[in-house]
Amino acid sequence: MKSPPESDDTGTVAGRQGATRGGGTFEFSAGKKGDAPIVAVRCQDEGEIKVSVKPVNVGFPLNCVDGEASTTYNQVGAEGVEKKGTVSLLDPSSVHWSMTVGRGEPAEAEAPEPSGETEQNRIDDFAPTCRRPSCRSAP
Repeated sequence: MKSPPESDDTGTVAGRQGATRGGGTFEFSAGKKGDAPIVAVRCQDEGEIKVSVKPVNVGFPLNCVDGEASTTYNQVGAEGVEKKGTVSLLDPSSVHWSMTVGRGEPAEAEAPEPSGETEQNRIDDFAPTCRRPSCRSAP
């Protein structure tokens, strides 16, 4: 818990905060156009912490467990992610935490689960039906 979590393998470190108790705010550096911040939070002791990333106005809660240090990685994808910013953390004073902000290329979005339909099936389902002889194709 003394040292902040390692950055993921895809990018560079933009900011770090060592072991802390209670809330705090720290800055992270700007990145290249499109580089997404990757926020790695390690926490220990029971309680919920709330992480807020500015200037992209993204936040998320994390549940910390008593007696167990756990690390969570969140990649922030929003307009303006390449700008420098701050990460703020609100938590009960009983929770210990540390944090690393890395920068890297955005991860690919996960494709939705296939529904079993094909594009042609969907088109056929909504194709108009004409039963008049003038609508039919000539053989």
